[in-house]
Amino acid sequence: VPGVGWANNEEQHYTNRTDNSFVDNSGNLNIVAIKEPWTDQGLTKQYTSARLNSKFAFTYGRVDVRAKLPSNNGTWPAIWTLGKNIYEPGTFWHSSYGTTSWPGCGEIDIMEHGLGALNHVSGSLHTNSSSGATINTGGVTVSDVNANYHVYSMNWSPNQITFLVDGVGYYTYNPSNKDDNTWPFYEDQFVLLNLAMGGYSGAIDSNFTQASMIVDYVRVYQEAPLSVGANLNLDRTLRIFPNPTTEKIHISAKKTLSKIILYDVYGKHILKKENDTETLDVSQLNSGVYFLEVYSNTEKAIKKLIIN
Repeated sequence: VPGVGWANNEEQHYTNRTDNSFVDNSGNLNIVAIKEPWTDQGLTKQYTSARLNSKFAFTYGRVDVRAKLPSNNGTWPAIWTLGKNIYEPGTFWHSSYGTTSWPGCGEIDIMEHGLGALNHVSGSLHTNSSSGATINTGGVTVSDVNANYHVYSMNWSPNQITFLVDGVGYYTYNPSNKDDNTWPFYEDQFVLLNLAMGGYSGAIDSNFTQASMIVDYVRVYQEAPLSVGANLNLDRTLRIFPNPTTEKIHISAKKTLSKIILYDVYGKHILKKENDTETLDVSQLNSGVYFLEVYSNTEKAIKKLIIN
């Protein structure tokens, strides 16, 4: 908003600096709010942070975001989506798709913290039917949002949208009359991650210096027809043994293997081999469930691996 900055009486400027958003050595995304004077477009504010907009848009599916949240007074972390058709000059989607003003484009707030009691997170929807107000909303209290990772999710189908924490649903939006006013959610949305300061989250702690939202992963799942093409032959002949194992596995197939990649159960990349793909030493890994991606040129198969 010219002369004001971001709406909702927020007190931060968003920047494109790595001080405010970066991926650390563990592969986690950090979105960092910092107390520091910053001038943008002739307006000086006392806090900087980051708002990240995805360049992938989709209709229907499930979004899972595993994250730790800041809990300082006045911090307002959010995981949310906006309609790709939002009229918002200067943004990535606007020039090709920006036809509809907010809230007509639809907004799905997958997770917000800081709008209520400590450790209370909420999921909400904004549409023309609510004039943008937070009417269609639900919330739940979870264990320490700052010390503990939680998976914040939404399931979006043609009929309803359900909000979940750690796989447990707590609120479902399912208006009986679905039209453009109540249900603009039949068109693409894109994911945003941000950490705002002040505004509806209340007064900022006078001792605040900086705080972070730490994101382990963002995953979008969509239904797709089962592939019975190129991957089938590799998958049918692929063998991994012993499984479960404690030290080493052997990998065999009737095709030459070009690459193997191991991920943990959260989708974090653990290791990769492009030579000697017939064996894999896992003796130094922690016990648990892993997933092994096996490649033969353009074919790929995935096998579950259990390490005791």
